[in-house]
Amino acid sequence: MFAPFTLRDMTLANRVVVSPMAQYKAVDGCPTDWHFVHYAERAKGGAGLVYTEMTCVSPQGRITPGCPGFYTPEHEAAWKRLCDFVHAETHAKLCAQIGHSGPKGSTQLGWQAMDAPLAEGNWPILAASAVPWSERNQVPKAMDRTGMERVRDEFVAAAEMAERAGFDMLEVHAAHGYLLSSFITPLTNRRDDEYGGSLENRMRYPLEVIRAVRQAWPAHKPLSVRISANDWVGDEGVTPDEAVKIAHLLKAAEVDIVDVSAGQTSTRAKPMYGRMFQTPFSDRIRNETGMATMAVGNIYQADHVNSILMAGRADLVCLARPHLADPYWTLHAAAGLGDSQCDWPLPYGPGRDQLQRLAERGEGWT
Repeated sequence: MFAPFTLRDMTLANRVVVSPMAQYKAVDGCPTDWHFVHYAERAKGGAGLVYTEMTCVSPQGRITPGCPGFYTPEHEAAWKRLCDFVHAETHAKLCAQIGHSGPKGSTQLGWQAMDAPLAEGNWPILAASAVPWSERNQVPKAMDRTGMERVRDEFVAAAEMAERAGFDMLEVHAAHGYLLSSFITPLTNRRDDEYGGSLENRMRYPLEVIRAVRQAWPAHKPLSVRISANDWVGDEGVTPDEAVKIAHLLKAAEVDIVDVSAGQTSTRAKPMYGRMFQTPFSDRIRNETGMATMAVGNIYQADHVNSILMAGRADLVCLARPHLADPYWTLHAAAGLGDSQCDWPLPYGPGRDQLQRLAERGEGWT
């Protein structure tokens, strides 16, 4: 868990990742002080890698009005402020996750009505095919070639902004039913042209975007792609077998690591929830393709992280809700495990020392 890990020229201090989690606090796509404090605290909290939430490549590509973007100079400046602080004050690295909402766009904030359309002010949305997310959502426009090229270029422009802002790593979001995912899964891709049908055809447009981003993103910095490795609808959707094939295609496109999630691609999905429930998909991809992977999904204890890593099921482990509850999850886990080598911010040394003494006596804060 506290072993370093290197991708291209980026070396992480440990294998713990703060998973991307939407905050819904942006204003006109611009990150606010909320984002600065939120991400800075988790970087101070000891994780080796801290992700942004999905940062959208255009106003129309936002999931909600509260989602941040990478499409104006003001956005770039706000993210740069965060990168500068994190690099000056912590050992954490930062990954910008960029994406386009596709058929799940123009919806209410997460704590209002998840995935429900706005009461007013909805914007036009795009997808692989004119298939709505649900009966209550608007029908997206099926993308034509002009739209594909425009959105591809928006991804490239966002990647260039992320580089100028100072991010260490970039991830393209191709999971969870958003735009690129809507091409990958046959549940929402009903096209009868070269972008529909076979897996190779369904991957064609996502790979066009990913290759363009890889070309724009500096060669010394790693690129990740998040996928849904199981649509949870049986053979009608993406299966774990297909996910392995997807990973092979990503490897050929010079992707460095696969962020292996699952589901959220259909309202018909019946996921098998449980502790570390998505880790088997990461395990298969890592061991059948030789690609580096990240495991994510209901992982919340240090023992979970260590067991995944020691068994060779992933190279990095993403924790989402635990980091919402405790920005210092990694440092607290280190103290609980008796690891005195994990770096704490210098002003917090007395707190570290007391926590370690309590851990030695089998006690805690509460």
